[in-house]
Amino acid sequence: MEFALPAIGEGVYEAELVRWLVAPGEQVRPGQPLAEVLTDKATMEVPAPFAGTVESLQAEPGQTLKVGQPLLRYTPASDGDPGKEPAAAATAVPPADQRTNGEASERARVRATPLSVKAAPSVRQMARKLGVDLTTVSGSGPQGRVLLDDLTRYLKPAAGSGRQEVKPAPRFDYGTPGTRVKLQGLRRRIAEHMAHASRTIPHYSYIDEADVTELVRLRESLKDVYARAGVKLTYLAFFVKAVVSALKEVPVVNASLDEEKGEVVLHDRYHVGIAVATPSGLVVPVIRDADKKDLGTVAREIERLSGEARAGRPRLEDLKGGTFTVTSVGNIGGLISTPVINHPEVGILGIGKVVRRPVFDAAGQVRPAELVYLSFSFDHRVVDGAVGAVFGNAVLRGVQNPARLLMPERL
Repeated sequence: MEFALPAIGEGVYEAELVRWLVAPGEQVRPGQPLAEVLTDKATMEVPAPFAGTVESLQAEPGQTLKVGQPLLRYTPASDGDPGKEPAAAATAVPPADQRTNGEASERARVRATPLSVKAAPSVRQMARKLGVDLTTVSGSGPQGRVLLDDLTRYLKPAAGSGRQEVKPAPRFDYGTPGTRVKLQGLRRRIAEHMAHASRTIPHYSYIDEADVTELVRLRESLKDVYARAGVKLTYLAFFVKAVVSALKEVPVVNASLDEEKGEVVLHDRYHVGIAVATPSGLVVPVIRDADKKDLGTVAREIERLSGEARAGRPRLEDLKGGTFTVTSVGNIGGLISTPVINHPEVGILGIGKVVRRPVFDAAGQVRPAELVYLSFSFDHRVVDGAVGAVFGNAVLRGVQNPARLLMPERL
């Protein structure tokens, strides 16, 4: 029998095959992931709605498939086959267009982590590895959502070390000399998107220096408090809040250019994208309505979105609709960058690493200060140089007076 590419999301009609997760001759159970596919920058797994044995694979990695196009051939399992599950279990898998990205992979091992529990795919994956039943975990996230931090108490120390086992970070592939690598999957999508942005948008860059001594001090005083509430407080959360405030002050930067109609669209929503480096490439999940979220909620969103992206399971809805993007190279070590605008947006902010330098104060005395370089890129068709500088100054005011970022939007 043939199994075709099923509907994998509303308005999605094709997907690129990234890799196979099964091989000819392999026995498959209902819900087992068959293949990994990519659509609109979202990677997801296609689960099997059947039990049987794979006969042949009908597509190659890198190939773009239409919904309904044959994916593989299989021989159905007989009633006495131990690989066949009861019908009730098979029907427990909902249609693909009703699942969020990442939940498909969870169905392969669904029995240990029911989807009634609010948790990201990366959290469910960790729970499976630890053998933890999520229904027994008290979630510290919004509306009881279970976070990775809620699972830390289940980590067991390595024998004789007295220390907790640390999960290795995702491994990046930096290439092998003398080889050729096919440009496919997420890397191809990134290449196309960046080339289009570079060809279409006349970029210009604006760089400024920010004294973030007070921000560093404030974060140090708050990070343990937030950690006890299950929130990892990073510098990025402060910058997102500062950017939102600046976007409200200079609305033309929170815009996109409708080239077909010849109109600049000024958005009244503040959906801030955060660039996340993953082993598969760069993705930009979006913090929606960032102006309506306090600092802690923004920090939680950053952790959730980054975690899901690095686990290779960003949700499709989290990758759409950004109105401005923030990218940070500081955690890697760079001072200054010239980021490429995330089309069709008209601006992006690159954050360098925070460094300690001697500076002169107002009285002419030398003092130590925590400095960071902010690299802005703007679409010169929409944002003039002077306007970019005004926006940059507004961001600087936010990060140099960080206590304001803790205040509610309206008093």
